[in-house]
Amino acid sequence: MKLSRLFPVVAASAGVLALSACGGGGTTNAASSSTPSTSASPTATTTVTTATSSPTPTSTPVAPPPAAQPADSGLCRSGDVKLSLGQGDSGAGSTYRPLLITNSSSKPCTIQGFPGVSYVAGADGHQVGKDAFRDGTKGNAVKLNPGQAAAADIQFVNVRNFDPGTCQPTPVKGLRIYLPQETASNFVPDDGTGCASTKIPGNQLAVKTVHPA
Repeated sequence: MKLSRLFPVVAASAGVLALSACGGGGTTNAASSSTPSTSASPTATTTVTTATSSPTPTSTPVAPPPAAQPADSGLCRSGDVKLSLGQGDSGAGSTYRPLLITNSSSKPCTIQGFPGVSYVAGADGHQVGKDAFRDGTKGNAVKLNPGQAAAADIQFVNVRNFDPGTCQPTPVKGLRIYLPQETASNFVPDDGTGCASTKIPGNQLAVKTVHPA
């Protein structure tokens, strides 16, 4: 009777030990499986911190300063003047006539140097022959108040003095004039004859520097 009562107790104790052993194994596996989650958390936190610690710099565009307006040079321009040819003198196969440059604007202007002079012909105003030769040295500046005039003396060579085959005589309608330091031209009508060739032994036109009229 005493032995039969002890057997169930021993069996029960063995069962408890078996369950304890199984439970211990399950606890160890759970701890092992939780390890990757714990190590992954700092990595995720570091990534977020790096992204937020490097903000993209921004800047406000600066507008460029306005372009400076060109100052008025005070020079006489093509639109400031009225041009005409004065009475001339003849001698030694040439005629000398002053080119009169009158300030027709409402403000003073200054002129200095040699005007550009050439013959022009045809409806298109094409140039005939070479530009006028610049005779002498550049003079002083001449200030023209409204209505005042300056002059530049022009020599017109009689082209009949040249061989016709070399000269190639051509009817002209007048003169194209460029004021000193000016890129726009003026036209002065004056019917005559010029040499179309640029190979003549001399100059068909010559001009001197501007001087007070």
